[in-house]
Amino acid sequence: MTVNTPLCFRGKSILAPMVRVGTLPMRLLALDYGADIVYCEELIDIKMLQCKRVVNGKYNVLNTVDFVAPNERIVFRTCERERHCVIFQMGSADAERALAVAKLVESDVAGIDINMGCPKEYSTKGGMGAALLSDPDKIESILTTLVKGICKPVTCKIRILPSVEDTVNLVKRIEKTGVSAIAVHGRNKEERPQHPVHCDVIKAISEAVSIPVIANGGSHDFIKEYMDIETFQKATAASSVMIARAAMWNPSIFRKEGLFPLKKVMQDYIKYAVRYDNHYTNTKYCLCQMLREQLETTQGKKLHAAQSTQEICEVFEMADFYEETTTVFTAKKTSLETKVQDEDDQMHDPDVIKMAVRFDKREYPPQITPKMYLLEWCRKEKHPQPVYETIQRPLDRLFCSVVTVAEQKYKSTLWDKSKKLAEQAAAIVCLRTLGVPEGKLCEGENHLINKRRREDQECLNNRDHGDDGAEPSHKKANFIEGASDMNVPEM
Repeated sequence: MTVNTPLCFRGKSILAPMVRVGTLPMRLLALDYGADIVYCEELIDIKMLQCKRVVNGKYNVLNTVDFVAPNERIVFRTCERERHCVIFQMGSADAERALAVAKLVESDVAGIDINMGCPKEYSTKGGMGAALLSDPDKIESILTTLVKGICKPVTCKIRILPSVEDTVNLVKRIEKTGVSAIAVHGRNKEERPQHPVHCDVIKAISEAVSIPVIANGGSHDFIKEYMDIETFQKATAASSVMIARAAMWNPSIFRKEGLFPLKKVMQDYIKYAVRYDNHYTNTKYCLCQMLREQLETTQGKKLHAAQSTQEICEVFEMADFYEETTTVFTAKKTSLETKVQDEDDQMHDPDVIKMAVRFDKREYPPQITPKMYLLEWCRKEKHPQPVYETIQRPLDRLFCSVVTVAEQKYKSTLWDKSKKLAEQAAAIVCLRTLGVPEGKLCEGENHLINKRRREDQECLNNRDHGDDGAEPSHKKANFIEGASDMNVPEM
């Protein structure tokens, strides 16, 4: 399948995929500072397949696209700013699952990457990450399926094998799948950051294949400032350079003009974290990685103790920014809620008769409700009993009900805190439209109460004559009314 994208992997500075670090705020900050391409953190295929794609809910205050798990946790969040330069990295050991995830996110990202280099257990269990390096047939199956199945570029990220020859042979096999580039971490799966990066192996790979090779692993030995990126690229003969820990410590490593002071970098990061509602634990983790040896300072200890985004902002003298931003969000959310509710009222069921009313039980005698009066009226007029359709609005969990009587629908335009209250309000709209009493105390003599008293007296008389089987009709009416309220607690 033809790849229709301007994305190029030559001559690029790239933010590496890093678990817990490569979330939206860090990716956007890296782009601001000069990164050409950013990778998200590794996300497992099975978890992604449980997600729904949501345009930040019905009220899109953040202007993001979210992939939301069944427990409402946001697994992946992205936005238009990065759509043409973010690579979605997934952990997968199954070609069909990988393709399903790729199709799920394809329209929101610039490319798809398969993690074949992470040596950590959370990645290698189930045959993912570096575990794939010992199964080249599975590597070929996954990459070929993706290249044929989607329109965006497909890449993979590997670690080197114990021998240069084996590594080059594997990369040549990967090249034949049609991938657009391959990122190579210049260490094997047993080696850690303190071990020297094998530039010679990355160079051998670069010289053996025609696709772009992205060199990774130079933070410890090479990359301390922007100029070092080119030094590492030349040492490996790679097409591009991918930076992990040096960018995690100070993402302004991508600035041609040089590093920013850490205080500014951290404040810039916090601004994105607040604007995009990043979970405070993730924000806190990334800031701790930046502070490093300063974690034992007064500021570091305050950060460690912070238990909310607001408290994090206070640590970095950004309380005013937090208040201003959240105030703007609240106002925008309220405005959008009102607009959407007005549109809902206008667009849905234009033939519905509407009034702005609520049910206040203090205005009615005990055990008497508008629903009971409406049911009694329908029986008297030989209409089918009222039918209530109630919905709950996800954002604020309020209820609205529509009642159908004699093929006409009625509803209140005011949303209520419970299903029962919403149904009573709909019944009031119907009764007032029909000009029928609704049972309020101010209406004077209550015929339904009088009817109940007569039926109760009849019941007592029947019992006095030994007829225990008689049941007052109002109890039947109560049962019918209550049926639609079953299993719905008052809120």
